[in-house]
Amino acid sequence: MSFCSGERSVGSCFWWGKNIAIALFAFFFLVYGIETLIGSFLLKNPLEFIMYFFSACFMVLVSLVGLLYPTFQVHTFFKTRKSDNGSE
Repeated sequence: MSFCSGERSVGSCFWWGKNIAIALFAFFFLVYGIETLIGSFLLKNPLEFIMYFFSACFMVLVSLVGLLYPTFQVHTFFKTRKSDNGSE
């Protein structure tokens, strides 16, 4: 299996691009969520604090899942690739 085959399967250019795009968007929203979380502590109104705090925590949680998905996908790809090369 080549690094960038033309089909839409595991290891293709489309697969790598999708995983990189997911990781970049997730990283952007992780940074934005952390900034929102820090900014929520500067609010004076307790109701606004609760709203911003929980929404920022949810954004950070979803972003971490968005970073873990491509990490596990790439790890599984290299693990199966290594085991396929070792069995031949």
